Amino acid sequence: MRLLHNSLPVLLTLATLASVSAQQPTATIYRATERRINDLVHTKLDLQFDYKKRYAYGKEWLTLKPHAYPTDSLRLDAKGMDIKTVALMSNGTAQPLRFSYNDERNLRVNLGKKMPPGANYTIYIEYTAKPDEAKVKGSAAISEAKGLYFINPDSTVAGKPVQIWTQGETEGSSVWFPTIDRPNQKTTSEISLTVPSKYVTLSNGALVSQKPAGAGLRTDTWKMEQPHAPYLFMLAIGDFRITKDTWRGKEVSYYLEPKYADQARAVFGKTPQMMEFFSKRLGVDFPWNKFAQVVARDFVSGAMENTTASLYGEQAQGTARELLDWEYAGVEREIAHELFHHWFGDFVTTESWSNLTMNESFANFSEVLWAEHAYGPDAGAAQADRSLRNYLRGGPSNYEKPLVRFQYADKEDMFDGVSYQKGGSILNMLRATLGEEVFFQGLKRYLTQNAFGTGEPHQLRLALEEVSGQDLNWFFNQWYYRAGHPVVTIDYQWDAPRKRQAVVVRQTQTGGFLSCRCW
Repeated sequence: MRLLHNSLPVLLTLATLASVSAQQPTATIYRATERRINDLVHTKLDLQFDYKKRYAYGKEWLTLKPHAYPTDSLRLDAKGMDIKTVALMSNGTAQPLRFSYNDERNLRVNLGKKMPPGANYTIYIEYTAKPDEAKVKGSAAISEAKGLYFINPDSTVAGKPVQIWTQGETEGSSVWFPTIDRPNQKTTSEISLTVPSKYVTLSNGALVSQKPAGAGLRTDTWKMEQPHAPYLFMLAIGDFRITKDTWRGKEVSYYLEPKYADQARAVFGKTPQMMEFFSKRLGVDFPWNKFAQVVARDFVSGAMENTTASLYGEQAQGTARELLDWEYAGVEREIAHELFHHWFGDFVTTESWSNLTMNESFANFSEVLWAEHAYGPDAGAAQADRSLRNYLRGGPSNYEKPLVRFQYADKEDMFDGVSYQKGGSILNMLRATLGEEVFFQGLKRYLTQNAFGTGEPHQLRLALEEVSGQDLNWFFNQWYYRAGHPVVTIDYQWDAPRKRQAVVVRQTQTGGFLSCRCW
């Protein structure tokens, strides 16, 4: 997810969130990683849309398995829905199950029998998603969290396209389909979308079929054969023009409104170069079957790294004249950020929101990497400086929080200048501490050891220790688990007899000395 930069409203929002959080006894809170009672295995969705009511009518076949212990119950996140049917599939037959859905947030299902660990079972759910009626809230980085968005569905705004799109992070996906909406869950997926034939669809994975559905409708089916987290599920529907490139035989595509389609390569055309650079730099090739990028109206954030299909706000499209004023600090940096998430965030996903640094700090760091590669070391250093200054502008609300936080009041509070800019700066410092070759070997080990799974800083530390031969507890204890940053005073002393100038630098921050190596 892209956090907006140099934005006074965002900084004010962050300060407000910090003030609210400070009023709550966060020191007594411990945000443990969600216990895995049942594991997601496969999610199959069949969706139709009511543009007038702004509803989605869904059928879901959800395959799960108990994680470690036998269980006869299942809890799913399902926000603001009408649940019509819940059944257990057995030999192609749906056997109705008892369920409760009293708070319109948690769907609790009685499975009717004990399911043994590791044994797959499939639940069928028929439901109506009503996103505009769901009671959810957003964050500083994501202004709303209703999951599924109907844009100008009645065509009442002249010149504005009709679109549907989704935004899943942090737990918005469970507004449009029941799931275990946690980052430590991974599932393959198959999503069928029945839409007016005039519209284009986009979702995760490969488009495996398009079939007429009668009455001017068409059903598109998208299949994702590699597991990914529920918050990374996506769909986009609208009048888009598709421009296609390739990278090593994989499709790279750009979905824009017809008015802006002729500028698709001017905006996104460096994407294949980025994919090549990041693949070589990390020693891990881009791990997905395609990479699509779509621009949507009224998006609730800057951009989102949905697996194989990143979604951007309308700042990522423009006319040829408008593009003359663009610079690296704008959309190109966002493209690098969202692409890098396909390794750090999608391929290996944060174990919990407390460990959001494993997603966002790396994506922030990628902005420096691409600037260095594409425009030279001075551009990389300028981007690193810009990022660090954005963190510092956050003031005390940033300074008092460690990078890894288990005591936050609300998970949305994690999307701040600490998880993004400070974390990216720390990675840049760790790179300088270990050296280029060892640092990137360590990242490769972290990615390959946790492929299609989840990660947290301890796993990163162990991977870096394995390749470097060094104990790095001191670094992670200082920079990941402690708050703050060096605050220094600088004194000058002239030694007249020896004609020497002494420069004395002292750290004056509270909480102890912090080791810092930069270049």
